[in-house]
Amino acid sequence: QVQLVESGGGLVQAGESLRLSCAASGSYRSINAMRWYRQAPGKQRELVAGITSGGSTNYADDVKGRFTISRDSAKNTVYLQMNSLKSEDTAVYYCNADVTLWSWNRGVYWGQGTQVTVSS
Repeated sequence: QVQLVESGGGLVQAGESLRLSCAASGSYRSINAMRWYRQAPGKQRELVAGITSGGSTNYADDVKGRFTISRDSAKNTVYLQMNSLKSEDTAVYYCNADVTLWSWNRGVYWGQGTQVTVSS
């Protein structure tokens, strides 16, 4: 019903920037909050940043001031601008969306993930 496709990952050096994108498609009534999570090898998946349908944002402490989440509701796309990248930002980054379906049921959907590797 809902598909999330991430793009923009890659290999960069410490201090450089990357911009991740996540486009939603499918059949649904509305997209509510959208979030970025990440999972590093051997670690649990953690919340990086979130944005509500109204544009309110929240960030993990270790990315505040470096990462910016934004969304283009017309394109059903959420972005994560990542600046001043550090080696500890290396992880698979996942997009997550809270969606209201046509039935008025709500579901949480995940993308397939995109690898971000930061070399020091």
